[in-house]
Amino acid sequence: MDSHSGIGLVGVGENFDPGLDLAGFESSDSFEGAPPADNGGPPKKKNKKFHRHTPQQIQELESFFKDCPHPDERQKRELGVRLGLQNKQIKFWFQNRRTQLKTQLERHENEVLKQENEKLRVENGFLKQEITSRMCNNCGGPALPGEISSECYRLGVENAQLKDELSRISSVTKMFTGMPLSSSADPTPSNSGPGLAVRGNGFCGSNNGGNTLPMGFEHDDWGLMPLIKPCVANTLVDVAVAAMDELLQMAQMGNPLWIKGLHDGIETLNVAEWEQTFSSCIGIKPSGYTVEATRETGLVPLRGLALVETLMDVNRWVEMFPSLIARAETVDVLSAGTGGTSDNALQVMDAEFQVLSPLVPIRRAQFVRFCKQHSDGVWAVVDVSIDPGNAANPQMFANCRRLPSGCIIQDMDNKYTKVTWVEHSEYDESTVHPLLRPLLSSGHGFGAQRWVATLQRQCHRFAQLVSPAIHESSSDACYSGPGITAAGRKSVLKLARRMTYNFNTGMCGSSVFKWGKLNVGNVGEDARVMLRKNENCPGEPSGVVLSAATSVWMPITQQRLFDFLRDERMRSQWDILSNGRPMPAMIDVAKGPGQGDCVTLFSSGLANGGMLILQETWNDATGALIVYAPVDEPSMSVVMNGGDSSQVVMLPAGFAILPSGSPRYHGDADGSESRNGCLLTVGFQILVKGPGGKLTVESIETVSKLLSGQVERIKGAFSVT
Repeated sequence: MDSHSGIGLVGVGENFDPGLDLAGFESSDSFEGAPPADNGGPPKKKNKKFHRHTPQQIQELESFFKDCPHPDERQKRELGVRLGLQNKQIKFWFQNRRTQLKTQLERHENEVLKQENEKLRVENGFLKQEITSRMCNNCGGPALPGEISSECYRLGVENAQLKDELSRISSVTKMFTGMPLSSSADPTPSNSGPGLAVRGNGFCGSNNGGNTLPMGFEHDDWGLMPLIKPCVANTLVDVAVAAMDELLQMAQMGNPLWIKGLHDGIETLNVAEWEQTFSSCIGIKPSGYTVEATRETGLVPLRGLALVETLMDVNRWVEMFPSLIARAETVDVLSAGTGGTSDNALQVMDAEFQVLSPLVPIRRAQFVRFCKQHSDGVWAVVDVSIDPGNAANPQMFANCRRLPSGCIIQDMDNKYTKVTWVEHSEYDESTVHPLLRPLLSSGHGFGAQRWVATLQRQCHRFAQLVSPAIHESSSDACYSGPGITAAGRKSVLKLARRMTYNFNTGMCGSSVFKWGKLNVGNVGEDARVMLRKNENCPGEPSGVVLSAATSVWMPITQQRLFDFLRDERMRSQWDILSNGRPMPAMIDVAKGPGQGDCVTLFSSGLANGGMLILQETWNDATGALIVYAPVDEPSMSVVMNGGDSSQVVMLPAGFAILPSGSPRYHGDADGSESRNGCLLTVGFQILVKGPGGKLTVESIETVSKLLSGQVERIKGAFSVT
């Protein structure tokens, strides 16, 4: 199982190994004659001799077992003669094989029963949560006990039915395992009223004894307006539980479900094996959709519980993965968790996922996020798309479906956390430009490798920022104003974060800023021009803003291109803002341990009227980013002294470098060029003003020329045609 076998979960992915020599574990003792002990005591037995069957013998026995698991004496003799085995060996092999098959079936049945019991257990927790959170229609305060007495009675009846169902499951489980369900599954007393014992798992289930859940009441009865319908909530629980089970198995299983590449070592999902092992919990794959599945394991310097809380908080989740998530929001919270933690937390979320290229459409998804603690220090968080008919916004299902995806989080002894990430989705490949299709199919676009690399980079950044040894350097010869303070560092980093976020969303066309796409004849299919109108937005210029971006193939390595673009001595070769002059760095604030992961402030020279250039860069195995924006000197003086950075007006520009290329798209059939190439995305935003504030064709042509000129200057620096 390589690095994915140490998750420490029990009862998942247990398969019978036909190569196991069952005859080596015969149920009767057969010892050689033992000589008497030297001291006159009882004779000592020699060690039992084991016989290992050959693979051919095991194959024959397995084949015969499928047709006849209980052979008679004649069949045993014939098998023994044909395979060269004694009759006793044949007998014990079949006995052990039947025993192991029975054990497998019992384990499977036990898992099914445990899942059913879990649904019942957590449903009662949801009932408790609903009762305690009821609000009065008249005053808006908590409902008085007398107001819900009739509901308590009805819920008490329903709870009794659930307890009866649990008792039956416990009896069946005891029949298989020889022991009752663990005490953790027992109902816990509640102070909700007599006869109403509820459990504390915190979200609703589907087996409700034929009665309606509290969310099924008329909304006017309780003053409650849930975003998710009651019948839909029941369905979402079933989907979430099934998705969690699938995630656990996909995180642990190896070959033949996951096949490792011979050259790059990247794991690929065996789709045929997946279809035989699992049944889709969200329906049949739409026609024309392509399957994308990846898995990655890594260590991050963050405790597991902190990571879980980050994933369950939508704002912190977006902040942790800024280059992957363009926008996200929580639609509804079906359960906030139990015991003051995120255990059994269940949410419905909307999100937009992005690849830093205008040639890859934003992936919009509405999905259920379910968090579960499986043991001490081991958590799992799973996402799965919900049926469009049950979605609050059916338009979120335009181009992809998120199959069970997420991560297993396990605390390690060295204050690190082991994260096993699985990404599995289906998407419409026809909406992706041919240049970028190999990037997505390789998993470098939306795959698990990118999620883990981003998580590691962000965690190292947080650790670096809280460290007092933040590297900074300033040159008084280049900047005559005040130096940067400790509070100023935070303001500069906050400003850089806003700049990069605006660049990413503008390049990919996120709905955050409501970009409108322009279809203009002089703009090629490899480029995209969009516009939006700003009115009284802090930190944004008023008027019409155009965003232009394109992606091109570069036959050079990612590292070489990144070093060139961030080298201040080479900047005059491609940046028109430099006017051919050197642009020395004034301040350099490190954001992480990696070289190039920093925020830099450049001086553009006196010819530009005191304008400064703020730039953020980072680089890892999944890509690189260089984002910059001109800012005026007075505003930056305020920021570097810890002032408010939200009022600084800027429009970003920059580059995104992706490590995967498209040799077939460029005629390189054997792929030799792609191993040394990368994809460069160039993008910028510019304020345009026409007569009466209206957009003109001349403005669009100017933007198109600026974009193509930027690309040609970079190609010329490397003598690329």
